[in-house]
Formats: sequence, structure tokens, C-alpha cells
Amino acid sequence: MYKRQGPDGVVARIGELIETALREHGVEPLGVGVGVPGLVDVRSGTTLFLPNLPGEWRGVPVAEPLTRRFGCPVSVLNDARLATLGELHFGAGRSGASTFAFFTLGTGVGGGVVVDGRLRLGPLGAAGELGHQTIVPDGPLCGCGNRGCLETLISGPVLIGKGAWLVRCGRAPILRERIDGDLERLTPMDMVAAAEAGDEAVREVLVEAARFLGIGVANIVSVLHPDAVILGGGLARLGGLLLETVRATVKQRVGMFPPDDVRIELSVLGDAAGVWGGLALARDPGPRMETKGHE
Repeated sequence: MYKRQGPDGVVARIGELIETALREHGVEPLGVGVGVPGLVDVRSGTTLFLPNLPGEWRGVPVAEPLTRRFGCPVSVLNDARLATLGELHFGAGRSGASTFAFFTLGTGVGGGVVVDGRLRLGPLGAAGELGHQTIVPDGPLCGCGNRGCLETLISGPVLIGKGAWLVRCGRAPILRERIDGDLERLTPMDMVAAAEAGDEAVREVLVEAARFLGIGVANIVSVLHPDAVILGGGLARLGGLLLETVRATVKQRVGMFPPDDVRIELSVLGDAAGVWGGLALARDPGPRMETKGHE
């Protein structure tokens, strides 16, 4: 309902949810951190381009109406960068990683980059779009306009689409049985279970996607040589199959230096990384983020 009302309705709903949480806990806000799925002017709290929302939210003020509503500073950040900020303050950053990349794997592929303890945003807040690096030249068309982006090769919708195709053509009998033939029920986790139970074609699809991710991770390792690469989001639940394939691919493809000292691991914050990032942003909206065009 709120999406049909446009940006004003969505922002109003965000305000209502915040008010409900405040009432339940009996507190007054000192600051609010909000994540949005796209580009945002972090200084003004105005969205620039949200490709997956109706109208694309070009020039929509988010921080200003919420600031008026709550009487406290409101900061807005891309949702994947917000999750990266959560990792910096409460996850990987607390376990000795001062330079790391964070991949968010879900309905799309997002990410963020931390260099020397600071979240790198760039002049438009767009630094860290790890899902939009080209992996396959002239590959599938991406929503960003490019072809062969990592997001077109490993994401929830991509895996579900391939799993559904395998069911339709009779190559995934265990998966078909698991979902009772109802493709609307199919999830990536069903595919993992079917692969582990013996659906070899399903396993091949998952391994191929993990290899593509491994190539993307290897690119970042070669360019940045970080302390760690963290994998988060819903698809991180693919677990061992994902992690082992990514690690093996990085070891195979990074040849300029031994990559063994780069930790590649799943986020300890799980799906809550963005929530923790919102807390960090509300508490400290600027000092550990780099927004300048140049250092």
C-alpha cells in the first residue's frame, strides 16, 4: 500500500515504524540511521537513484521530513554501505580487519569497501558497488545498463530462475519433490538441500555461481589486498559450498602475491549487519566515512 503512495508514503511508513519502536522501548532518539537501496546524497539525505523502486526516487528528500518528525539528526546511506559500516563497527572491524571488502548477497549483489578503518564512499556515495563489476563480457544485461555484472550471475532471482528451469526440464527430481512441484515455493536454500541430497545439476548451478563470485572476490583481492573479504546477506546461508568454492577460486586466480593471508569468511552479523550499521550511523554519522573525491 505504501509503495503505491510513492516516496512520501514510504518515508511516512518509515517514520511510523520508528515511532512504534520508540514507544515500545520508552526512549527518545538522539539520532536515526536509514538505509536505502540505491544512490543517495549523504550530505543532504536526498536519494539520487533507486533503480528497483517505482519512479526511481530521483531527488527525494528522506532525511529532512524525518528530522522534522523526530527533532534529531537523521543520516541516510546506501543499504549495502550501511551493512559495511555495521561490519566495521561490530563485525570484521572488531576482529582485526582495518581494510576489508564486504559483499551483500541477496536479491541483488551490493557491497562496500573499508580502507584503513574508514568506509570509502567516494564523491557520490557509490564507491563499493562490488556487484556491478564486469565478470562475463557481453553477459546478461544488468539493471544498471552494463552486461555481465556479478549481480546478473549470482543473486537470489538468478539462482531461483535456473533452479526452476532444471525442475521444468526434469533435471532436478529431488528439488521437484522437495517443493512438491510448486515453483513458487522454490528458494536458494531448497537448491542447496537438493544438491546435498544428490541433484548434481543443481549442484553445478550453485558451484558455477560461487565461481563467478570467486572471480569478483579475486578481483578485489588483487586490487586492494585487504585483510579480509566478508560475505553477508541471505545467500551467505549457502554456507560451505559457497565459501569453499570462493576460496579455491581466489587461490587459483590471484597470482601476483600469495592470497593466503586474506581472510574470506561469512559475516558474524548475518542479516543484522544493516541494523548494526544503522546504529553506527545514527551514533556517529561522519568520522569513519570518507566521502571526498580524493584522499
